Amino acid sequence: PLVAFATWDDLAVARKDPAAAGAGADAEAVEGIMLKRRDAPYLPGRPKGPWWKWKRDPFIVDAVLMYAQRGHGKRSSYYSDYTFGVWTKGEDGDVLVPVGKAYFGFTDEELIQIDRFVRRNTVERFGPVREVVHETNQGLVIEVAFEGLQRSTRHKSGLAMRFPRINRLRWDKPPGEAGRLETLERMLEKIETGRGATAAANQADRMLS
Repeated sequence: PLVAFATWDDLAVARKDPAAAGAGADAEAVEGIMLKRRDAPYLPGRPKGPWWKWKRDPFIVDAVLMYAQRGHGKRSSYYSDYTFGVWTKGEDGDVLVPVGKAYFGFTDEELIQIDRFVRRNTVERFGPVREVVHETNQGLVIEVAFEGLQRSTRHKSGLAMRFPRINRLRWDKPPGEAGRLETLERMLEKIETGRGATAAANQADRMLS
């Protein structure tokens, strides 16, 4: 919907809470606000300048680093591609399941810190990939930001993240306190509920037109 606002603070509130701004059942699926200059024409593709996408703040979850792989180019000497997981119930207690892979979002100094951790805490090697220690009381917690979730048959967890990136390192947090798969599943259900309601409304509009 078209969002009316008097101040940038008003617009920030609408960006944070799309439902209150009139997005209705589609609120959970809204990625942000699209700003355009009033006289800017509608053009195909992704015109820059008179158009600007102001995305909502990303979803956040604390995950545990499980695997690392060397990067490419100037990062080829560092372990800079990271696979991370969250906890879920297993047959013999909680286990980690991979939910995503990220290779950006961190600073050069943080890259050096993570690379050092990987080298010092490797427990297994699979070609170019290193498995690092990831127990409830040993490991590295990373705060992961991501734009959304979707179902996936390729991942053991049953879901995949959209555009994950490392938001910050949580050296202060024990791995056992990281996020859980059940939490991500509830997020995904809310997203899917919003999409389903929108699809039903669109179908009803087509039938009435």
